[in-house]
Amino acid sequence: MFKLIGIVVGYFLFGFWGGLSGFFIGSFFDRMRAYGTGGMNPLHNALRQAVFLETVFISMGKLAKADGHVSQDEIDHVEQFMQKLGMSAEHRLRAIALFKQGADAAFDITPTYARFMSVCGHTRNLKDVLLVYLIVMALADGHFHPAEEALLIDIAARLGYDQASFRQMMDMVLNQGRFAGQQVDHAAALDDAYKALGVSKDSTDAEIKRAYRKLMSQYHPDKLIGQGMPEDMVAMATEQAKEIQVAYDLIKKSRNI
Repeated sequence: MFKLIGIVVGYFLFGFWGGLSGFFIGSFFDRMRAYGTGGMNPLHNALRQAVFLETVFISMGKLAKADGHVSQDEIDHVEQFMQKLGMSAEHRLRAIALFKQGADAAFDITPTYARFMSVCGHTRNLKDVLLVYLIVMALADGHFHPAEEALLIDIAARLGYDQASFRQMMDMVLNQGRFAGQQVDHAAALDDAYKALGVSKDSTDAEIKRAYRKLMSQYHPDKLIGQGMPEDMVAMATEQAKEIQVAYDLIKKSRNI
């Protein structure tokens, strides 16, 4: 009941993002009515969810146009992204509008990231996941253009990462992607598995386990939702966690740990 009321009132007052926020706020109160009080501040969490989504789509547009041309592969990637979110036709139109806004060469992302940092800046996991999504987006067309890299470095800096931290994350994401949707058991992939976890062959078993647990914690559904990630996007984070799991399983097998 509260969910429906929140959507209607939020959309009437504030448009798409108001409706989205109303959905999450209403969902919270529906759960609270069913299970009792307690938990996170619904207003703050709903705001974080709205700001996170807005930043994602604006950034994807900016990144897609960074090399001067929005490719069909990049468009397809965004389409698949929206499908995974289960967006309604109306919400898809709003997301596309944000994507186009970001793709406008004259658009300045400074206010977007200032707002993101003011609302989500203290949530390390949301910053990590946002940057991971954008790295994956940059690789959607199979090429990593220098202009895309420069923009990602700039965005990473806005999120509080230095170039060394960004490049380590990029290397990990590149190698994690090689373990998507498959069980890898051949030795040729072992180097990639170490890189996917941000460790090396010289790392101890304890260091590897620590790196693995840290990454899995980063993508833990409850933690992400608690920090403000929309529930529909958790499934996408779970896909990333599966890639990490496959890489770790390969390392475990090679070390008998």
